[in-house]
Amino acid sequence: MTSEQFILDLVDRFRQETSEKEWLEFKQTEVQPGDRLGEYFSALANSAALAFKPYGYLILGVQDETHAVVGTRFDHRTGKVKKNQDLWMWTLAGLNPAIAIDVYVVQHPKGRLVVFRIAAPRDQPVAFYGREYVRVNSCNQALEKHPDKRRALWRLGIDWSAEIVSEASLVDLDSEAVAKARDEYAKKNPQKAEALAGWDDATFLNKARVTIRGHITRTAILLLGLEESASLLSPSVAKLSWILKNDNNQELDYGHFGPPFLLNVDALLARVRNLTVRALPGGTLFPKEIEQYDNYVIREALHNAIAHQDYALRGRVQVVETPSRLLITNVGRFIPNSVEEVIDQDAPQEVYRNPFLAEAMVSLNMIDTQGGGIKRMYQKQRERYFPLPSYDFSDPARVAVTIPGSIMDEQYTRLLMSRPDLSLAQVVLLDKVQKRIPIAHKDHKYLKSEGLVEGRYPKTIVSGAMARATGQQVEHILVRGFDNAYYRDLVEKMIREHGPVSRAQIDSLLLNKLPLGLSHKQKKNKIHDILTSLSRSRRITNVGTKRDSQWILGQG
Repeated sequence: MTSEQFILDLVDRFRQETSEKEWLEFKQTEVQPGDRLGEYFSALANSAALAFKPYGYLILGVQDETHAVVGTRFDHRTGKVKKNQDLWMWTLAGLNPAIAIDVYVVQHPKGRLVVFRIAAPRDQPVAFYGREYVRVNSCNQALEKHPDKRRALWRLGIDWSAEIVSEASLVDLDSEAVAKARDEYAKKNPQKAEALAGWDDATFLNKARVTIRGHITRTAILLLGLEESASLLSPSVAKLSWILKNDNNQELDYGHFGPPFLLNVDALLARVRNLTVRALPGGTLFPKEIEQYDNYVIREALHNAIAHQDYALRGRVQVVETPSRLLITNVGRFIPNSVEEVIDQDAPQEVYRNPFLAEAMVSLNMIDTQGGGIKRMYQKQRERYFPLPSYDFSDPARVAVTIPGSIMDEQYTRLLMSRPDLSLAQVVLLDKVQKRIPIAHKDHKYLKSEGLVEGRYPKTIVSGAMARATGQQVEHILVRGFDNAYYRDLVEKMIREHGPVSRAQIDSLLLNKLPLGLSHKQKKNKIHDILTSLSRSRRITNVGTKRDSQWILGQG
């Protein structure tokens, strides 16, 4: 049987399906617009994996409802998308991870068909230009809206960290790292300390879930391997990097660390200059000096980066230190939907990218078995009255965590001290407001109902009551701005005394008096609205041209 006949038989068999299959889609005509093709590939690949199918199928030239063959003229080789880019190359470039897609153009007796066979992913959901999709009934939907399906996809994956390194043996492990692993295992499992003393290394490593039946895993190489054993993981990269920069982003120093990570996490952290903060709020709020970084917070962030690193992407875990912060990054998507979800759940994460590695790190006292590490990081920072860690997921293939190394504005620090009743969720949201990070509309409504913020969404600011409690009245007024009547009176007074006046003169009068939270464009739009309001009420009149606007008093 020829490959064309095989595909034709397959299509006819699919046409006999009486119920919808989320891994199969018929389209009567070509997919429009062009970028929808990539969404279909992502959705059908992920749905095929959930259905335990090796492939998903997109078949063009078949009517969806009746399954009748109608034919299509679609040609994936000649299609164009944004800026006249080649449709096919642009679509494939947007898929992460890359998956196999076979294209069959076949001639059915009733019309020409184009069949896309999309391989199901093996180890993570497929995203199209940073967004993952899944089929729900007959629609493509964002996978993030279906966390149960997303978790299920991650559980299907092959665990890179559990793979056996066939060329490796116990001689490839660092004896000092193995000794430290024994000590940490005893701390984690004191009830097993007596038995541990009688175990040889092979038995201990099996018990600690670092090896599998005496075989060396990739996890064993990462955590306990000799430095030179990193080559056994090639082409994957096992490297931690520390980079010191000044405020001008100039590199001052650096250090690179390979296996064993169990020892070299300490070696890297020893390079971090954990300076003492001396510029503290006055009075007796801080009776003693404070280090820039809490040891637990740094370790938790770095250990999370190691546990969630996508080693197949051949990147490094990096710690970039500047005078005021630490930036810790790893390659690979952030698996939970959001940091807020992790904090709210207050429970161990359900899914790890490298579950075998994560379990070994728990066993060796690197990760808390009870989970909640991120929440504890936030609590530690709050207790020290420091800004909370910030997570950046803007790059779909990278997670970045910023740990601030200086206290907040003194008045905001006093706010945290004076309001121990605030929940961690409230502090997280207020931290975003202070940093001018946008918050969700529902979060704005919640904070507003609690009297913590004011302003019309999305222009959220700390409320007047909170500002008075912390001595921020001046800043509060400058951020919030004045009533519109104030600005209208200023314009009218200027025209009365110096009219006619131009739009440029009015801009000069008002721009530096409008709320600090507005962009320049937003300020210009607000001035336009003020002038429109005055004109409609006939308090002022425009007597100039469109290019040379001149305003005089009206007859209102």
